[in-house]
Amino acid sequence: MKRTAVYAGSFDPPTNGHLWMIRQGSALFDELVVALAVNPDKPGFFSREERLAVLREMVAELPENVRVEAVNHGFLVDFAREVGATYLLRGMRNTIDFEYEKPMARMNARMEPEIHSVFLMPPSELEEVSSSFVRGFVGVPGWERWVKACVPPCVYRLIEARS
Repeated sequence: MKRTAVYAGSFDPPTNGHLWMIRQGSALFDELVVALAVNPDKPGFFSREERLAVLREMVAELPENVRVEAVNHGFLVDFAREVGATYLLRGMRNTIDFEYEKPMARMNARMEPEIHSVFLMPPSELEEVSSSFVRGFVGVPGWERWVKACVPPCVYRLIEARS
């Protein structure tokens, strides 16, 4: 049986932490769907189209078992079912992530008992890297060196072009 997982996020912007998760997911599962979801609680840094394009560029050199898609509606478990996934891949950097992810995983399990949440903890050097962290640096004098260390080169080029 094919093991398919969905790794979803707003990826605004995608970070080295996201790329680490995608690489791990591509090794763990037969197929990994990187799902761009819209979080209405987060302000947009990049457009949906920009994020889709840069995510596709990020995964272009990864194994062919990784693909990028947009979640256009509904709940993540519904999307997972639509693409034939039985796993949701999630990252957990700290206790704040745990407190957020735990009720989400429980609710997802109630909605779709056949879809299981799998959690990975990134290495310590990526623990503090987040999209909001990166967005907060852009524009501060000297931001370039810090942002460059937190995002893949294609993402850095996009940020640099907008600044």
